[in-house]
Amino acid sequence: YVPSDPGPSLHHPGSRRHTGKMAAVLPAEWIKNWEKGGKNEFVQLCRSLCENKSHDMGFRDTQQALYGLAYHVVRGNLKHDQASNVLGEVIEFREDMPSILADVFCILDIETSCLEEKSKRDHFTQLVLACLYLVSDTVLKERLDPETLESLGLIKQSQQFNQKSVKIKTKLFYKQQKFNLLREENEGYAKLIAELGQDLSGNVTSDLILENIKSLIGCFNLDPNRVLDIILEVYECRPEYDDFFVPLIESYMYMCEPQTLCHILGFKFKFYQDPSGETPSSLYRVAAVLLQHNLIDLEDLYVHLLPGDNAIIEEHKREIVEAKQIVRKLTMVVLSSEKTEEKEKEKEKEEEKTEKPPDNQKLGLLEALLKIGDWQHAQSIMDQMPPFYATSHKPIAIALCQLVHVTIEPLYRRVGVPKGAKGSPIASLPNKRAPKQADSFEDLRKEVFNMLCYLGPHLSHDPILFAKVVRLGKAFMKEFQSDGSKQEDKEKMEILFSCLLSITDQVLLPSLSLMDCNACMSEELWGMFKTFPYQYRYRLYGQWKNETYNSHPLLVKVKAQTIDRAKYIMKRLTKENVKPSGRQIGKLSHSNPTILFDYILSQIQKYDNLITPVVDSLKYLTSLNYDVLAYCIIEALANPEKERMKHDDTTISSWLQSLASFCGAVFRKYPIELAGLLQYVANQLKAGKRQVLHNWSL
Repeated sequence: YVPSDPGPSLHHPGSRRHTGKMAAVLPAEWIKNWEKGGKNEFVQLCRSLCENKSHDMGFRDTQQALYGLAYHVVRGNLKHDQASNVLGEVIEFREDMPSILADVFCILDIETSCLEEKSKRDHFTQLVLACLYLVSDTVLKERLDPETLESLGLIKQSQQFNQKSVKIKTKLFYKQQKFNLLREENEGYAKLIAELGQDLSGNVTSDLILENIKSLIGCFNLDPNRVLDIILEVYECRPEYDDFFVPLIESYMYMCEPQTLCHILGFKFKFYQDPSGETPSSLYRVAAVLLQHNLIDLEDLYVHLLPGDNAIIEEHKREIVEAKQIVRKLTMVVLSSEKTEEKEKEKEKEEEKTEKPPDNQKLGLLEALLKIGDWQHAQSIMDQMPPFYATSHKPIAIALCQLVHVTIEPLYRRVGVPKGAKGSPIASLPNKRAPKQADSFEDLRKEVFNMLCYLGPHLSHDPILFAKVVRLGKAFMKEFQSDGSKQEDKEKMEILFSCLLSITDQVLLPSLSLMDCNACMSEELWGMFKTFPYQYRYRLYGQWKNETYNSHPLLVKVKAQTIDRAKYIMKRLTKENVKPSGRQIGKLSHSNPTILFDYILSQIQKYDNLITPVVDSLKYLTSLNYDVLAYCIIEALANPEKERMKHDDTTISSWLQSLASFCGAVFRKYPIELAGLLQYVANQLKAGKRQVLHNWSL
């Protein structure tokens, strides 16, 4: 916007009326007294504007100040040589000042070309000519009109310049670089496929084949992009020749644009993105190998894959909502007629879920990356998704488990195999870029612990790997508790011990909860747990009981199902059916002891007639379950939310009497470690609560 009559609305930064927002004009006093003080005022103004911390504001205000100066020249209020001199002084204030000045000239060029007054157009031309030493010819050719450039002498003929500009822009933006498909001969593609399909076991090298491919392209006018597509197709069919095709593609890419390979792969993936389409595993593998050899970037390929990240997040949220709905249904009291309706609805939902889900190309690529041992790119993909979303899909979890198998193999063979067991050694990946195999406990920190953290509760898909990790933990504890280590080694071992506790909390115990009543894994885990002090064990049990089950939709469902099953068993438990009920309790306790015992103890505190049958039914527990039971009893005894004395303050509350009787009976009948319970009693006595001794009959 240019006012018809510039007034003194722009104030000097040093004046009292300066507000920080610059107008689009200069004060008339500056122009009238230019040589006396106006010039210095303008220079000072430009300096202060260029020192403005806000880049955008400084740019706009500087542009307005230069425009105001130039407009005074156009109107004849200021000579063009005076303006060019002062512009020569302020040009150093900003690096982009020549570009700003060129923008001002561009605006004035348009404005003056529309005016009938020829004098203003002449003043503008003289100003630009005087400032040619400040702005390069190239910049002016970009911004000014061809007729103006001709009048300035920067080009010979404006019409010729226009024609040349149109040709260049057409070539850059509109002309498609394509081969004439009618000139391409089928014989060339036949020979190309013959070259790529020949026996590669002899002296055939990728360099030799590349030269032959170049000859075929030149002889038969083949499209290089289609040739690259065929190379990828043949590679899909011959995955065993990585050592041949990877160097061939790498050398071929020197003849193409860097993004060409990624675009061709993306087009292949998009071909299978129909609702009924299924992306072949061979394409996933080719893409994974090219990623591992850095021939394409994951960020470039990722945008071609479906579903989008937002759709994945929404799916994860739906799973959480469904898990909560299942919990709510299991906790509600439902009439028999309503139960049949609910069962029919659940069957319909299960039938819907059994239908083939849409193809998830991101998970397919992730699985291929894990199978070839490209952990870095696989980790990057999993980081884009919600926690444990990827490994909640069984193929991904199994592929990651297999990678862990391979990585821990040397260390497990050395320290983890039980005496007398032969075992089945696992071959290493034929891939030098795969994670380095672990030869010591310190090597576990580099990759293995990280892989296990990404697995989380889904280690339950591979009980054999679960047992291997536990045995490695047991071997580490044996070395950790020995006295022959140096101080530096002890510090490293302390860090490893902390990592082992984290893996136990985040991976082993949640995975045990998802296993289907596996007593062997429970006993295997106890072999490691019994080497821990009871303080660490009880802390792990506490987190398992109070936090772990809220961290994942599957664990939320398992908790609700365990409580529902425990209610069913406890309702039918009597002295007459102790044996069958005890087997059911034992089976249920192998995977989720904390949830089961918490419910059983809550029932015992209400009904003391359950004490005897419950104690008799606990004979089918594992060693780990007995230890968890001891923790649950101590936690129930220490519950601060319950009153220990009745209202008369003379007799002990009935819940505490029942719990104490049960505690004494259980510890007397079964081989359970007493250290935690005795420490609790000692702490109570230290706190002056002597009535604790009168509560129990151990």
